[in-house]
Amino acid sequence: MPYVSHVLGLAALALLAAAPPAAAADAWTVAPATGGTAGRPYIYAEGEGGTVLEDAVSVLNPGGAPLTVRLRGADDPGGVRSGPVGAGAWIGFARTTGGHRRAASAVSVTVPARTRADVPFTVSVPPGTTPGDHPGAIVAEAGGRSTAVRVRLRVGGPTLSALTVEHVSVGGGRISYELVNRGNTVLAPSLAVHADGLFGPLLDRPARTLPLDLPPGRRVTLSEPWRGTPALDAVQVRLTVTAAGGARDSASASARFVPWGAVAGTSGALAAAGAGLVVRRRGRGPRDGDAAPRRPWRRTRRPPDGDAGEPPRTEAELTGAVK
Repeated sequence: MPYVSHVLGLAALALLAAAPPAAAADAWTVAPATGGTAGRPYIYAEGEGGTVLEDAVSVLNPGGAPLTVRLRGADDPGGVRSGPVGAGAWIGFARTTGGHRRAASAVSVTVPARTRADVPFTVSVPPGTTPGDHPGAIVAEAGGRSTAVRVRLRVGGPTLSALTVEHVSVGGGRISYELVNRGNTVLAPSLAVHADGLFGPLLDRPARTLPLDLPPGRRVTLSEPWRGTPALDAVQVRLTVTAAGGARDSASASARFVPWGAVAGTSGALAAAGAGLVVRRRGRGPRDGDAAPRRPWRRTRRPPDGDAGEPPRTEAELTGAVK
């Protein structure tokens, strides 16, 4: 019956609209395994040189088809280096080859649909490793997308917190500078900005924590916005950075603000005024008391024969140019 078919069609559409949408194939995630601690932002491991540390990451596949994920170790938290030489090279995954389980620098794991898989890994700290922080990462790649889980490894021993601020410059409405971690611990630096002009302070920003973690030996280029810079002033800018563990440093830079457009306009007006005075000076007529201008000397021609009694005429009169 047409009416029944129409009702059944509407009911099917309603069921489709009410059904939850299927998870996208690229909605997979990777995170530190809970292990009884929920919501770890990163993996933290601590040990002496020569020890082997163990942990795991969880790969969640919410899609409706199996997913193969490749895991590897990397030095940088972002996993941008392809050949790890630091903490990334110490990360290993268990892989079975020829019936034997061995540690590998990378492994591929197939996760069934709507399933979470915990993948264990180890961090083998070489003997004699320098004490301090050695950041690394576990990079996961699948379906043309990659993401990373940070690994913070601290090797026991004396630690040193030290950093420097370098290459401070002012221009384009910004204060640019570089931070360098000179110690062996990961730093979360804070920055304070102060600027003085000829007539007093211009900026006085209290210390605030920068949104970054600076690994040992790392250099990073940053900048601070400065809106409303003075139009005409000589400025001295001072940056002060601090971090946990007693790290502190400061650096300064000077800058001059000159309204070059106004200067160019003034110079053009003065030049135009000077040119006008010259033109007026050249164009004015003789005044009372000035000497009469001398007439230019002109050569006269000899009179023709028979006209000895006539006064000599100029060349211009002979040609008819002057009547």
